Amino acid sequence: MSQSNSKITYKSSGVDIDSGNELVKRIKSLVKPTQIPGANTNIGGFGGIFDLAKINYKDPFLVSSTDGVGTKLKLAYEINKHDTIGIDLVAMYVNDLVVQGAKPLFFLDYFATGKLNVDMAEDVIKGIAEGCLQAGCALIGGETAEMPGVYNKSEYDLAGFSVGIVEREKLLPTNNIAEGDVVIGIPSSGIHSNGFSLIRHVMKENSISFDDTVEGVDKSIGKALLAPTKVYVKECLCLMEKYQVNAFAHITGGGLTENIPRVLPSNLGVEIDCSSWKLPKIFKWIAEIANIEKEEMLRTLNCGIGMVAILPESELKDLNESYNVIGKVIKKENNSVTYKNIENFYG
Repeated sequence: MSQSNSKITYKSSGVDIDSGNELVKRIKSLVKPTQIPGANTNIGGFGGIFDLAKINYKDPFLVSSTDGVGTKLKLAYEINKHDTIGIDLVAMYVNDLVVQGAKPLFFLDYFATGKLNVDMAEDVIKGIAEGCLQAGCALIGGETAEMPGVYNKSEYDLAGFSVGIVEREKLLPTNNIAEGDVVIGIPSSGIHSNGFSLIRHVMKENSISFDDTVEGVDKSIGKALLAPTKVYVKECLCLMEKYQVNAFAHITGGGLTENIPRVLPSNLGVEIDCSSWKLPKIFKWIAEIANIEKEEMLRTLNCGIGMVAILPESELKDLNESYNVIGKVIKKENNSVTYKNIENFYG
């Protein structure tokens, strides 16, 4: 066996420690504004620290969530725009926390790539910090991993972990959900982070470019699809403070059809009135080019409703007019969702 005389380094094998250090140096100024009481945002240590004694809770539960942004990442690579995908990452976790009544406390990210592009990674983490600011939680740490041979040099993967807190008596859903409760629909900001495998497949089959446009949408298809997931935390916590909220449901993969039953007791269902909101243009375009049945759309994409709240009907008299009633809780042997006025859902 011949032996090379050249010296092997970690960098020559594909992992550049200096680039990682440069990234940490750059992102410190992005992370610091996310600090909240109890959080230590001085990143670079071996673990993130949060001091629960600094926040005033009497009998709390900690609620945790982990997820990713799926194949929406492929769209970020395709149009070379990386400064909002981090908002999606944070939103997917914190929106799952707030549906249980929890206020997000902190977030940690995991960024893995074949070869670290410091500028690109900085853009991604800029979005993560922005998502944390929108959610009111601290970015207290993370991991950047170069993995040549596992990931393509120009691509990356994202994941993360978030923890929230809620007083035991405020944990959602409550046991008070009852027949006649109303379902409030809170609009989405677009496709959010689910359904992109379907969308990319349909676009490829129809030779549609991300630079193409859709009638009625004021940006390219790529930028419309890449619109970041809405962070609902502050809005949902505000609703909890003002009204008797019995449940929230985050409308992710599975749409209204699969996500609302997750918070319902077994003897109740929900009837949704499809005429109570207008299907946004981008969803209508997807339905048309993919020839998707209405029921399938409603169990695949959020269709313009990214979060729902379930409240007693008596709360409507004080509810802000900007909130739209899209359905009601009904007696049902299994906790499923049914639809009325679906025939004209596509307009």
